[in-house]
Amino acid sequence: MYPYYPLFGKKMVTKEQILTFPPQHQDRQPGFEYVMNPLPISESPDYKGSGKLTGKVAIISGGDSGIGRAVALAFAKEGARLSIVYLDEDQDADWTKRRIEALGSECLLIRADLRNSQSSKLAVARTINKFGRLDIIVNNCGVQFVKKSLLEISDEQLLTTFQTNIFSFFYLTREALTHLKPGSSIINTASVTAYRGSKNLIDYSATKGAIVSFTRALSLNVIEQGIRVNAVAPGPIWTPLIPATFAPENVETFGTEVPMKRAGQPFELAPAFVYLASDDSGYVSGQVLHVGGGEMVES
Repeated sequence: MYPYYPLFGKKMVTKEQILTFPPQHQDRQPGFEYVMNPLPISESPDYKGSGKLTGKVAIISGGDSGIGRAVALAFAKEGARLSIVYLDEDQDADWTKRRIEALGSECLLIRADLRNSQSSKLAVARTINKFGRLDIIVNNCGVQFVKKSLLEISDEQLLTTFQTNIFSFFYLTREALTHLKPGSSIINTASVTAYRGSKNLIDYSATKGAIVSFTRALSLNVIEQGIRVNAVAPGPIWTPLIPATFAPENVETFGTEVPMKRAGQPFELAPAFVYLASDDSGYVSGQVLHVGGGEMVES
């Protein structure tokens, strides 16, 4: 059971009880977690860390909420110190920082727009200045815009989607590479849409396909340096991006199309990231882990 959301004091429900969601919509991306109903489940109280990431430092883009927050909390439980890069969701970021500190770890918040390559320079420099090292990169930030036709996708939207979803991955990883040592890990958040597409998310699906190829190519490029590169491909996960993307009537049934008949919760993805970040996956690189409620995809 997950009866209360730490620090916010709001009542929560179990993942088994969440089959449909109240209709809701947010007018901006990537969205605010603290106003969602119900709140996503970011942390499992049953997850006990065992020191898998002790002494390591991770940067997580989009770590203020959603999947990034869940990964940050699991990493904190495993002993990692965190730099959280986020756009402008200050309240969500502050909650994440306080929770990480309550778990006994350290957190540096970096408010930055990673569509700009200079922001990656700032994020890495501040992380090295604060912690003195860098071991794990989690490229996780993203946006998506529903359009019924390719004809509706403007040049501005196309550029925004690619700048956020894949250019930022290049920028942050490129800036971090000179600081990564053998044993370091790079983890990219892809999507099931990279494999099956999404009728009304054409540009988003294209960026997620690019992330899969980026993961595979970069893995081959840095493997002799002892650096591993992998990805996680989520299915439908209840994050702020969902009410910020879809119409209220689509939010209501979000996730019910997969075999498990429900959306996943962010905390259900976190162990996959812990595995890829830790020495447990020391013989794994260039791979994509699928966490999608039983949906089968061709890799």
